[in-house]
Amino acid sequence: MIKKQTMQEQKKRAEFEFIPKNKIAGEKLSILESLVPVVVLMILLAYNIFFEEGQDWLGAYTNQFILLLAGGVAAIIGFLNKVTYKTMLLEIYENLKSVFVPIMILLLVGALAGTWLISGIIPAMVYYGLQVLSPAIFLPACVIIAAIISIATGSSWTTSATVGIALVGIGGALGISLGMVAGAVISGAYFGDKMSPLSDTTNLAPAMAGTDLFTHIRYMALTTGPTIIITLIVFSIISLNIETTGNADISGLLVSIKETFDVTPWLFCVPLVVVALILTKTKPLVALSVGVSLAAIFALIFQQDILNSLASSNLKAIANAIFIDTEIITSNEKLNDLFSAGGMKGMLWTIFLIICAMFFGATMDAIGALSKITQILLSLASSIFGLFASTVISCLGLNAIASDQYLAIVIPGKMFKKAFEDKGLAPENLSRTLEDSGTVTSVLIPWNTCGAYQSGVLGVGVAEYFVYAIFNWLSPFTTLFFAAFNLKIRRLISNKV
Repeated sequence: MIKKQTMQEQKKRAEFEFIPKNKIAGEKLSILESLVPVVVLMILLAYNIFFEEGQDWLGAYTNQFILLLAGGVAAIIGFLNKVTYKTMLLEIYENLKSVFVPIMILLLVGALAGTWLISGIIPAMVYYGLQVLSPAIFLPACVIIAAIISIATGSSWTTSATVGIALVGIGGALGISLGMVAGAVISGAYFGDKMSPLSDTTNLAPAMAGTDLFTHIRYMALTTGPTIIITLIVFSIISLNIETTGNADISGLLVSIKETFDVTPWLFCVPLVVVALILTKTKPLVALSVGVSLAAIFALIFQQDILNSLASSNLKAIANAIFIDTEIITSNEKLNDLFSAGGMKGMLWTIFLIICAMFFGATMDAIGALSKITQILLSLASSIFGLFASTVISCLGLNAIASDQYLAIVIPGKMFKKAFEDKGLAPENLSRTLEDSGTVTSVLIPWNTCGAYQSGVLGVGVAEYFVYAIFNWLSPFTTLFFAAFNLKIRRLISNKV
């Protein structure tokens, strides 16, 4: 009886797992049919941007819903071309299975952000980071401060809306061009956003490309490191040739942080342990779990007053920080937005975006549309450099057309994943290129959500800070330079960079 059940289960499993794709339908699919779902996607996104002014006319998850609608259009085209329902379902299943671990990592990242806040780790980074500020080296200091805080929070938006505003105010008081200050802040903020394991885009890019978080970060450092060094050198030269007046008064921010948290260098033990685990190639789930656990312990040791103010018990305060959200009120309003975290709940928007992107990409792949579009793009650039250049151009184009950095990562990631595999290139090549050209350039486009946000928050127009956002516009050129000279291009057959 047991043997019979096993055979039935195997037969059922085989029937589901070994459904061949309708390759004939995929091959017969025209380029116009393949582009219909993409056009629908672009039209809906454009409508949301230009007619609804990005006001989430389909709810809080407008982008996700639009991806589902476009995926539905792709499914209809598939049915018309005799692609079976099971074929599409299997492709969706395989795609969702491939992002299970990245989704778990995202949940842990949310928990890490919450526990690092209530333990005082993030406030300590802000506290010590602000103290490196000096009028003589104000611009490179802005880059460093913004980078430190963005790495700690994983958010360029939060960095700009808090410390960024303060730095622009200080720069104005010193008589420094606001465009320069804003460019320095944005350069540092997006460097931190790229390199922080807490960042949603830093988690999204490897999820789309098919690699893991820490491999992505280590490999991305190869192009990001030289870019930020050049940025700091340029801002240092600029600082040596401008005159400043007055003082950079940050005492109010420092006092407020010190009054609210128990700030001590001992708090840096937690991030140091996590960094050590990353460098020793510990599994991301393990490293992040250790970071959450240690931060919870440090919160019990150093931040009893904070925990008591947040909930009726210490364990409840820690649980809320991990799963829901936390907001710590200080005596300085500028810091209140910075000292808030969404926990695992705060990662749901990105997780739903990944799931919807998998649905759209899998359906496009199942009907043969994705391969058809990629084939056309690759026919224009058959070399490895051409593949990198096509990816960069696609990311830049979607940042301008879709006006959303997430879609500028998601869509090229799905389109070029197989092309990179076919060229024998490791997936981290794609994930790095997505970040170098998708994440950082979004802020350079005035109508992109990032460009509109940053210019609105900092009070400096995109045209004013564009030239000085050196890190952002230099990053795509750096990744293309590495590709052109075959520098640190990892192959699938090698475990070495």
